[in-house]
Amino acid sequence: MDARDLVRSEKLVRSVKVICTAQGLRSLRSAWRRRRADAVGLPRRGTELARVPGEVEGADPEPGGGVVRFARSSLRVRVTTGGAVFCGWDGAEPEPSYALDGPCPEADERAELEPDTGGGWRVVSERVTVMVSRTGTVEVRTPGGVVLRRDLPPRWWEPAGAPGPAEPGAGVGGEGARWLQRSEVAADARFFGLGGRASGPRLRDGVYRLWNTDPGGSFGPGDDPLYLTMPVQLVVADAGTHLVFHDNSWDGSVTLREGEEGAGSGHDRPGGCRTRMEGGPLRYWVIVGTPARVLHGWTALTGAPAVPPRWALGHHHARWGFRDAEEVRRVVAGYRERDLPLSALHLDIDHFVGHRVFTVDGARFPDLPGLAAELLEDGVRLVSIVDPAVKAEPGNAVYASGAAEDVFVRDTRGREVRGVVWPGESVFPDFTDPRVRKWWGGLYAERLAQGFSGVWHDMNEPVSFAAFGETTLPRSARHALEGRGGDHREAHNVYALAMARSGYEGLCELRPDERPFLFSRSGWAGLQRYGGSWSGDVATGWAGLRASLSLVIGLGLSGVPYSGPDIGGFTGFPSPELYLRWFQLGAYLPLFRTHSAISAGRREPWEFGSEVLEHAAAALRERQRLMPYFTTLAQLAARTGAPYVRPMWWRTPKDRALRDCEDAFLLGDALLVAPVLEEGARRRPVRLPRGRWYDTVTGRAHDGPGHVVLDAPLSGIPVLARAGSVVPVAGADGGVELEVWTPCQGRKGVGAGTLAVETGDGWEKPELLRFATRLRDGVLTIEREGGGEVGYPVRIRGEAPAEEGKAARRTS
Repeated sequence: MDARDLVRSEKLVRSVKVICTAQGLRSLRSAWRRRRADAVGLPRRGTELARVPGEVEGADPEPGGGVVRFARSSLRVRVTTGGAVFCGWDGAEPEPSYALDGPCPEADERAELEPDTGGGWRVVSERVTVMVSRTGTVEVRTPGGVVLRRDLPPRWWEPAGAPGPAEPGAGVGGEGARWLQRSEVAADARFFGLGGRASGPRLRDGVYRLWNTDPGGSFGPGDDPLYLTMPVQLVVADAGTHLVFHDNSWDGSVTLREGEEGAGSGHDRPGGCRTRMEGGPLRYWVIVGTPARVLHGWTALTGAPAVPPRWALGHHHARWGFRDAEEVRRVVAGYRERDLPLSALHLDIDHFVGHRVFTVDGARFPDLPGLAAELLEDGVRLVSIVDPAVKAEPGNAVYASGAAEDVFVRDTRGREVRGVVWPGESVFPDFTDPRVRKWWGGLYAERLAQGFSGVWHDMNEPVSFAAFGETTLPRSARHALEGRGGDHREAHNVYALAMARSGYEGLCELRPDERPFLFSRSGWAGLQRYGGSWSGDVATGWAGLRASLSLVIGLGLSGVPYSGPDIGGFTGFPSPELYLRWFQLGAYLPLFRTHSAISAGRREPWEFGSEVLEHAAAALRERQRLMPYFTTLAQLAARTGAPYVRPMWWRTPKDRALRDCEDAFLLGDALLVAPVLEEGARRRPVRLPRGRWYDTVTGRAHDGPGHVVLDAPLSGIPVLARAGSVVPVAGADGGVELEVWTPCQGRKGVGAGTLAVETGDGWEKPELLRFATRLRDGVLTIEREGGGEVGYPVRIRGEAPAEEGKAARRTS
């Protein structure tokens, strides 16, 4: 029996035990109720007709492209001013869309639809060329004519008698048709993204479902799907990088097949992708360019990542199972007495009254606002969990208010949809209704009054416990969908995104002078506008540690740069070594949080012995020292879309060896982090990108590309700095200093770095100071872009210049 079989067996045993409890009986009844609702409320699929576009019949020019008409369908192609390409079949428009940040970008007036040889059509623009064949194949090419992506003619299966493609509104959403799109990419291409995937970050051959799912209890690398799926693929090949986003929130799947070079009789076999959806529009966006340019274009399309307040980039401690206020005080005192930095402490559902959201158990937390104020004096903020399920019972103020406002999801007969979550029988707000989002956002006033400084959204896939079948709402459940109307088949994947929007906008209105802190277990494309995410219930074990890194990299490449795992794993009892290695990895991830289940072991660093405490304290101090660098990365992510945590190939996507490197990452442009992911390892190989890299502990230089083997003692994981980089760090006096890593000698001896000058946790954009470094004839020069004094203390690290006596620092 392998590890995945063991996990499945444990989940089955746990399910049997749960059904024998009162909550289990409720979940059994809920599952039957869900099945009956769908049997009544969902249309039965009868005879279906298969359809393909057919032969081209003509075209109608529009700004940025136009509509190509086929015998049985039509294709709209539009190139925007930012270079993004929109393709929509059967009359599909870019809007309405939950992913887009505001109105659709303007069309590029210079891009025109024109006839092509062979009876097809093409749209030529500055950054991309789109070719449409006479049978409906769509090719996306570089300006030089290299094919990045070939989408074969799509296929639809629709009920007999359904509206034809020419009728108004066809293809925009609603019941619609099931469809399949097959695509080809270069033989050397590698796939990334699709949201949070435990088996990544490089996505191998296989089927990836597009349905936000609570795996139940815990998950490891073999579990898919998870909480936050997105139809966003980043494809990296020698010819170039491109992102494709299918703007469709229905249930679906993506089947990937990597290509083979020289397959068969010396010919390449292209990589393949099959995207299948159970309904909704066939519309998608393609963005091409370097990885940095692609993510910048994605940010322009779907919105800038929210910048967390500075304290949220420090260390967080959480646990499901804090007994009372005194235990919270003891934990915080433990950090203080050992001189361990702590920024926030999180309260899970056990601080509620009977798990009811927006309540406080007064017996265990008699003065929560007082406790929050007390902790804040030590620089520790409280963060509250918020679940969407509302217990449906008389006397529950939130339920009474929601029922009076008619905010809860209803079934096809107009009755409230009931499910079972932690509080018991519950109802669910319809966050796809602007009116409901406004109501829910106002409820966060209670959290702020209790002294909380931020929130984390949980169970918002959404989850409804069920003894069998899917653990979510009936697919027939009705949703507003911004006034268009529809059911849970379309609303499910965007439910958490809309909840995040509700919470974020509510917090902005309640405290307009502060940036909200919010992160969510589930979401969809565009979640970054409102906050970040975390790994969810990752299983304790070395496999879970590896999965944690995959999730963070994958989410960053899907547009969500702020995320992190439950350090130590959500379940189980990590060994001291596993906990330490997880902690050391977490110190270099955006969300640095320990967390565990109520039945799992403790996660305080001192619980694992004096040696682990010593090394964990060193990791905490290094995180604090790097805080100016992290705050800078947060601001750069908001402006450019570049994730804090980047794959090793970020700057050199043509390096095929780096495309396959999954056990290390770049933190910004300056640092390379090589976590220890295997038990007992005290040395580890590291694949270096091009350039010179300095070991940040020894100062020894290593030149890439190539492999090196580095020491990885329990005291720390290998971290290297790029030659020439300028890393803003916290100085001994609490101010900012610039850590400059000596550039290489000669023409390549240049480097750079950026510092965001923080002005607090409000909305004012900080000034970005850019610095350049140069080493010529043994003289090291540091200059501030635009001239003037560097303005900060400088510490030079790395190998000394060749002529030590000539080394100097110039300020302008």
